[in-house]
Amino acid sequence: MDVTFLLFEGITALDAIGPYEVLQRLPDARVRFVAREVGPVRTDNGFLALHADHAMHDVARADVLVVPGGFATRQLEHDQATLEWLRAVDTTTTWTTSVCTGSMLLAAAGLLVGREATTHWSQLSRLSEYGAVPASRRVVETGKYVTAAGVSSGIDMGLTLAARIAGDEYAKAIQLGIEYDPQPPFDSGSVDKADPGTVEALITMLQRA
Repeated sequence: MDVTFLLFEGITALDAIGPYEVLQRLPDARVRFVAREVGPVRTDNGFLALHADHAMHDVARADVLVVPGGFATRQLEHDQATLEWLRAVDTTTTWTTSVCTGSMLLAAAGLLVGREATTHWSQLSRLSEYGAVPASRRVVETGKYVTAAGVSSGIDMGLTLAARIAGDEYAKAIQLGIEYDPQPPFDSGSVDKADPGTVEALITMLQRA
């Protein structure tokens, strides 16, 4: 089973690595990291590089496609080479998935028209610009399309998908293996829970990024 991750300059690392830690544990999984060119791809803050072993023009199909997000997706929403590649690979997939603003790329490619989808809460309303139906849930399944909200929800998406592919018991074993048992020190991981000061602080941080 081919599990293909799209990489690009400005990616958010956990958007890819979170679901990777889950999906690479599936039976017979073959994981590929794909970018425009083979080589290192810098994450959004420039500190970390992920390595693409395959170029987009060399990968024409995937059983599972994972599209991470990051600040750079704003530009990629208008990058025809990326959008055409997504459309082409999507015709071959059993599952097409995204994390955070990766869903904006799927939407810009026309793959989410009329479908419920989610993304980071700060960008959620923008999905409707591309004909998608914004849904404020951590993981949204619509047929073969599975979209996850912000960054850490990629792990939830990976486990949801693992259950669909290999069954609930196998997915639960993966969850135990990675000891995914969130017990955060603060209850502010959702815009619905965070106090207004925290929300305003984050908005200021995003504007500076």
